[in-house]
Amino acid sequence: MKAPGFKRWLARLPALNGPQRAGQAGVHRNTAFRWRHRFLRRVKDDRPQRLCGIVEADEMFMRESQKGSRQLDRPARKRGGAAGRRGISRELDCILVARDRAGQTIDAVAGRGPLTVLQAERHLLPVLDPQVLLVTGANAAYRRFARKHRIAHRAVNLSVGERVRSSSAVAIHVQNVNAYHGRLREWIARFHGVASRYLPNYLGWRRALDGQRIASVEQLLRIAIKPINS
Repeated sequence: MKAPGFKRWLARLPALNGPQRAGQAGVHRNTAFRWRHRFLRRVKDDRPQRLCGIVEADEMFMRESQKGSRQLDRPARKRGGAAGRRGISRELDCILVARDRAGQTIDAVAGRGPLTVLQAERHLLPVLDPQVLLVTGANAAYRRFARKHRIAHRAVNLSVGERVRSSSAVAIHVQNVNAYHGRLREWIARFHGVASRYLPNYLGWRRALDGQRIASVEQLLRIAIKPINS
């Protein structure tokens, strides 16, 4: 491995995608892929320790992918297209995103299919300040989770067109987290399919970009070497 090639690759990391980009950096595409994920494994762990105030949480779904796997646990399928089952099924990866009004964000691949109370406990409970107001979509799992752990909770039912609930004190909506979903979905489309096993790495990469934490090679190295949230 030549150091100059590595430096060129670092400079192009935010745009590096596919054999043409790898060639511009002077490395083989397989080398670029390995380097990308060595960094992203650390970047994904650079996350806030606590969400405070009003915290919005909601799920988005992406079709499960075993791209690049030599052994599949299901029949192979053609690239692209929609899931074979209607609605939210185990053919879809559930991506849980929670974001407070200060912009602090956490995310997780919760599993396949609909979000459960157990998954909410695993991914939300450790990061929620005890005094938060949790604002979510209408999934009943959030209501049961909040009730079980005595967390203040409000829900909006997006499926019936409810966007904002009236309140004398605060705006009850999940527009911030849903806007984040939109940015994530648009950004990840450039990779033309991400394997489910690598999805946490890409979530961390997007979170760092969205928070403007990667604007230079130095910042990338700082994040990769040691998490820098305080």
